[in-house]
Amino acid sequence: MIRVHGGFANRMYRLDTDQGSFAVKELNLVDRRRTYRVEDVFSFERAAFAAGIPMPEPLSASHYTLVHRWVEGEKVPEAPVSAAYAFEIGEILARIHALDVAWTGVSVEDPKSRDWAELAARAVATRQPWADELASHVETFLAIAHFVETCERPGPVVLTHGDIQPWNLLAREGRPVVLDWELSGMLDLSGELGSTALSLAKGPGFNDIKPAIFRSVLDGYVAGGGALPPPGPSWFVFMIGGWLGHTRWNILRCLAGVEASTGPDLALSHDSVRNGVRGLPELFRRLPELEALLV
Repeated sequence: MIRVHGGFANRMYRLDTDQGSFAVKELNLVDRRRTYRVEDVFSFERAAFAAGIPMPEPLSASHYTLVHRWVEGEKVPEAPVSAAYAFEIGEILARIHALDVAWTGVSVEDPKSRDWAELAARAVATRQPWADELASHVETFLAIAHFVETCERPGPVVLTHGDIQPWNLLAREGRPVVLDWELSGMLDLSGELGSTALSLAKGPGFNDIKPAIFRSVLDGYVAGGGALPPPGPSWFVFMIGGWLGHTRWNILRCLAGVEASTGPDLALSHDSVRNGVRGLPELFRRLPELEALLV
């Protein structure tokens, strides 16, 4: 098997055989942020594939590895996609949400940690390269945690992919292929739509947001039979909360200072922390501007 680098949570390998090529994912069992519902996710993937959702064929799943048929395609850069691509993603989401799949789990969001001052002090003491930036934003991170915990979600709650971002997408002949379904579960609809539409409508930062692309995702969702929830900050709370948890998880990996046997490489964890420490305060500051995209 050949290692395919770049995974943010697990490790991926390509396996070429006389029966075809396969994507073999080694699940991170050392320090997962939450329990992975192997059977439920695999059943959901199989139903989505059978319904014609453009995605790699799921072949097997265990508590250690996931196997899918390898799909060739172009990586989707972190930049505004085309209006047609965004529209089709919206349609795909509507089709996913319409699937009739049993799900035994419930939607449970982890409480947001309030130990940012302690983490910043540990980072300064161990001379982490991003320590000063983190220390300067402690109050902002506490405010973000409070926002995530108190923001009202209007519903409905849907069974969905939960992580449709550029790094989980391919373009095959210009059309989407949806990868990496491990975070599938029950999620407030506004959070799923806001996270997906914003990620496809912007570049690496928040200075290049294309409102027309954002709207194309929503137009595709409606065209696919979906109904939009009411506007409000809940559209972005899932994205902010997920990024907050991801940043803290990578901070802990960096503070440990060792190369873990599973999950992202240590260098990638440092990159993720830098991105979070710089990007989350900017995203939080621009919430009113983002809400204007919904009007």
